[in-house]
Amino acid sequence: MNLRDLSYLVSLAEHKHFGRAAQASFVSQPTLSTQIKKLEDELGVALVERTPRKVLLTEAGKEIVSRARGVLTEIEQIKAIARRTIDPESGTLRLGIFPTLGPYLLPHVVPQARTRFPRLEMLLVEEKTETLLKQLREGRLDAVILALPVHDDQLHAEFLFEEPFLLAVPENHELAKRKSLRLDDLSDQSLLLLEDGHCLRDQALEVCELSGASEKAGFRATSLETLRQMVAANVGVTLLPTLAVKPPVARSENIHLVQFRGDAPSRRIAMFWRKSSALAPFLKKFAEVFRELPRALLDPHMLPTATQAAAAPTSRARTRSAANH
Repeated sequence: MNLRDLSYLVSLAEHKHFGRAAQASFVSQPTLSTQIKKLEDELGVALVERTPRKVLLTEAGKEIVSRARGVLTEIEQIKAIARRTIDPESGTLRLGIFPTLGPYLLPHVVPQARTRFPRLEMLLVEEKTETLLKQLREGRLDAVILALPVHDDQLHAEFLFEEPFLLAVPENHELAKRKSLRLDDLSDQSLLLLEDGHCLRDQALEVCELSGASEKAGFRATSLETLRQMVAANVGVTLLPTLAVKPPVARSENIHLVQFRGDAPSRRIAMFWRKSSALAPFLKKFAEVFRELPRALLDPHMLPTATQAAAAPTSRARTRSAANH
């Protein structure tokens, strides 16, 4: 038994297909299949059920994969300790971020991260919150940026910033004439919301509960940009985070933004990592880059135009690809 064979087994468990697992492991399918069979022979138990369409783990296979993930994570921690001892600010950082924040935050922090840590390679992954948490716990990510709260005693939370929301309405909507709103001004409104799985949906539902607003029936968007386009098409109103309406995002003339006064709705953003992580001292330093955002970026009163026109991204941040720093 060796670490390579364990990594093949974990890859097979994730992809449930010999071909895709082999491709992800950068080996041929016969090589991966042979090594899995040797591992089964050594352990004396079947680890997978081979069916014509997909691969299923046996009960023993499921338990062994769980243990194998832990072993591989510990090995990565050992390697990380060695790398950080030699050069604390070099190596690779695997960072996860959720879709309604990544494209709007990363353009402001990636250049600063490159300047501060020129030898760091940052691999950025954009997924929904639950997927990011799963990958963090399994050791496939080093840190994630999520909205609070996250309830997990095994994770350290490093608060970064608070981001207010604005109400996005069609330019001919009755609320477009208002300079600002209170939460209870939404009591007779039906908000356009995202589909399940997005933390922004949960945050918007909290606003609905506090204000007496409701969700617009028969529609759930798959992305923040879909919400924006539905507002522009005069379908309804929605909440937009402040970063999503700031440059370098290009504006749209068909949407009007209205600020909240008083106790304005917002979301609190934090960076999370495993308390056992060997990278913890560096991650604390890395989090400072996110805390140094210009104040104007998070101020809903400082919008890019006098007409407070809302925005749509000129280009989407490539958060699934590797960026060398």
